[in-house]
Amino acid sequence: MDRVVARIGRAHGLRGEVTAEVRTDSPERRFVAGAVFSTDPAERGPLTLQSAREHSGVLLLAFEGVDDREGAEALRGTVLLVDAGASDEPDAWYDDELVGLRAELADGTALGEVVGLLTGGAQDLLQVRPVGGRPADDVLVPFVTALVPTVDVAGGRVVLDPPGGMFDGADEQES
Repeated sequence: MDRVVARIGRAHGLRGEVTAEVRTDSPERRFVAGAVFSTDPAERGPLTLQSAREHSGVLLLAFEGVDDREGAEALRGTVLLVDAGASDEPDAWYDDELVGLRAELADGTALGEVVGLLTGGAQDLLQVRPVGGRPADDVLVPFVTALVPTVDVAGGRVVLDPPGGMFDGADEQES
């Protein structure tokens, strides 16, 4: 199964390097010279990694055959994929393992469904669509153990312990 490991950002410099929004917990293992990535959209790949380096806290990637800024800009927004199974780390999940899981309280009360995982600066956020909600009603839940104590992929659910009021706004919008 294809797994997302990064999304290509803007071009960096004039020699074809691009920034990368990393979506893997082991970039040192995934981004090695010679690694081949499938892409989304598929017509932009496959891409073979020429080099990877960190610059001011940002991962920079260079791909074979992409030698200038114009070529790098053409890759912007491309998603890099690898063929991998389920995560083998105990507290790590791929986006597609989480999307579609029921979000519920410890007592089984349904809160909604996980519709996305937003990765970013300080922490990842689970994007939960409340029961009967629309995309505009989505609630972003910090993906930390205190608020998401249980992730049960096999059971098709995540257990949330949200602070009071976190899901109240979605309830009010349904009225």
